[in-house]
Amino acid sequence: MYKPVSEIAEIIEKQENCKILITKGGSGNLYRSIVENKIGDLYLPGSEDYISRGINEGYVKDTVFVGINKAAIFVKNGNPKNVPQSIECLTDTNYRILIGNPNSGSIGEETKKILTKIGIYEKVKNRVKYQTIDSRDLNKAIKNNDADIVINWYATSTWENNSNYVKVLNIKNKDIFETKKLYIGLLIFSQQPDIAKKFMQYATSKKGNLIFAKYGLYFDN
Repeated sequence: MYKPVSEIAEIIEKQENCKILITKGGSGNLYRSIVENKIGDLYLPGSEDYISRGINEGYVKDTVFVGINKAAIFVKNGNPKNVPQSIECLTDTNYRILIGNPNSGSIGEETKKILTKIGIYEKVKNRVKYQTIDSRDLNKAIKNNDADIVINWYATSTWENNSNYVKVLNIKNKDIFETKKLYIGLLIFSQQPDIAKKFMQYATSKKGNLIFAKYGLYFDN
């Protein structure tokens, strides 16, 4: 969610005459950095699971809702390999599959949950060439023709730098691809809590909603 956060950060910087430093990376890697370094004001992971963990472990003390995302199956734009609209395509040896690493990013963790739920995670994991760090690398794999199929966050398919390269296979199974609410969390060791709260207020305002919607998040299940 680097793009909408950057856009809002520019607004808050001008409003508060401050400089906001944004660190991007896989949600799991960022969370480990928070735990180890105890530095930061706000945390926006790609899955609410990490926010829940932060609350339970005492690192997040307040949250605001900023939109809904979901995992989806991506193929190359135009679907040149004629990949079928079925989750079972991930077990077909005719296709090159890549998935995210569950230990480094939210999409990897979500992919593991999805594939474990239907009993094919180990089968898929054992046949992938490698696991990517985050959603950015999954999109890059499709663009660079390193994979025919990936599971990635839907929102990234709408971005201008991805939309001409990837296509989402519309698999209508809400039990498999569950919607995920995204939250910004205020960290307990924030050194600028007032500015951080103003960032949160703007992010959850109507103007903030429009910014997040522009980058593929939605607000209605």
